[in-house]
Amino acid sequence: MWIAHRRGQRYNAMKQILLIAASEWRYWLRSYLALGGAIVFLILIIATSIVSALRIDAQAHERHHQQAQAEETFLAQPDRHPHRMVHYGHYVFRAPAPLAIFDPGLDPVTGQSIFLEGHRQNTAMFAESAASTDFGGLSLLTPALVYQLFAPLIIILLGYSAVSREREAAVLTPLLSLGVSGTTLVLGKALALLALTLILLIPLIVSCSIAVISGESAAAVMLLFGMYWMYLVLWVVITLCFSVVLRKRSTVLAGLTGLWFVLTLVLPSVAVNIATSAAPLAGKIQTDLKMLADIRKLGDGHNANDPAFQKLRSDILKKYSVTRIEDLPVNFRGLVAMEGEQKLTKVLNEYAESRMTAEIRQEAYLAQYGWLTPALAIAFASRSMTGTDLEHYHRFQKEAEALRFSFVQGLNRAHVEHLSYQDDINRNKDEASGLRARVDASNWQVLDAFQFQTASLFERFAKAFAFVQIMLAWLLVMSGLLLWCSWRIKP
Repeated sequence: MWIAHRRGQRYNAMKQILLIAASEWRYWLRSYLALGGAIVFLILIIATSIVSALRIDAQAHERHHQQAQAEETFLAQPDRHPHRMVHYGHYVFRAPAPLAIFDPGLDPVTGQSIFLEGHRQNTAMFAESAASTDFGGLSLLTPALVYQLFAPLIIILLGYSAVSREREAAVLTPLLSLGVSGTTLVLGKALALLALTLILLIPLIVSCSIAVISGESAAAVMLLFGMYWMYLVLWVVITLCFSVVLRKRSTVLAGLTGLWFVLTLVLPSVAVNIATSAAPLAGKIQTDLKMLADIRKLGDGHNANDPAFQKLRSDILKKYSVTRIEDLPVNFRGLVAMEGEQKLTKVLNEYAESRMTAEIRQEAYLAQYGWLTPALAIAFASRSMTGTDLEHYHRFQKEAEALRFSFVQGLNRAHVEHLSYQDDINRNKDEASGLRARVDASNWQVLDAFQFQTASLFERFAKAFAFVQIMLAWLLVMSGLLLWCSWRIKP
């Protein structure tokens, strides 16, 4: 009997929750302001999704075409001196990640191509825009930014009066006297808003389906959907907390819009400035001067008589049991070029790693402020999941450098094995000598194809999970506060 009574209570409570949610939807449909705001948001997210998808698709095709053309041009070069090809160089391009159609992340403000050549590491170039990396910058409106900034405003607009409206209209007292508990009332309002969040996220699924066609996994899209749904649910809970605690609708709206402004615009921008000051990056000019000083100590790889390569000379002569480099079966100038490039690359990589470490440290400092604002947490989680974060930019640089060192050393090896020392040192005597100092174009096949790919789904989610935990902590705390307030709700 008692069990049946409890089941009846639960059934009645669920029925009341559904009726309250349906009533809330009827109110929204009658409210032109709320309905208009939702329509404007949907138009905005659809428009940005279409524009972003077209832009990213065009960029992907263009970069794939440019990469293929760069490789074809390099391999089609005629017979030349191998060191001429070292300086001729090669371009590599970073194609956009499939999910960049939703969140391009850092891609618009970082370089998309690198010119690879011997003796130096060039920086990435041809950034899409010169926009500030501040989170508050609106120079490039994307679907991700629309969800991060404007979806909470729609939730606030539709949900701020959920409970305060009933209190101002003197309806709350009759509801409570009829046996509708404060918790049931809040759960009904929450159900209506949760249904709204799912509708708001439909464009995300539609736009990201294009990424699935482009090779992205459906699991990645669903995880991204879950992250943004958690973010919007958090704003639902925050909105209801204000509506339950504050008595006047005007006060609720003012408080929520002020909180939105602080959490989504002010705190992220302040956090960027603080992180920049707390973990500054070394100046480029100062770093380059120090790096050049270290490089000079390595010797000149173009000069076989440089004192820095005396040990190499003695070791090679001893290895082949000869007394003159002219008697070596290999080209000593090519060996010097290989040795010099190896030492130089080691120094260049040390400075590159130092710069990347400093950038990672600065990003980690900024990420800590996700505990103060969920807007930063969802931004970091989104970039990690879509493969448009700092880690992917660093990986592009590392993969490009690995290709650079590989083909440069391959050309140096051709210099060692396929060009005699005598022809090499006499190459500038006359035209015939110059022709003898060339090697066959088949040696250019040392260039490997370059195709940058995003990290695996597991790696991306592992990076994003830390920020998901931050949003989950926010959600648990605010949900607990909402339940406590709903138990104590008064007319």
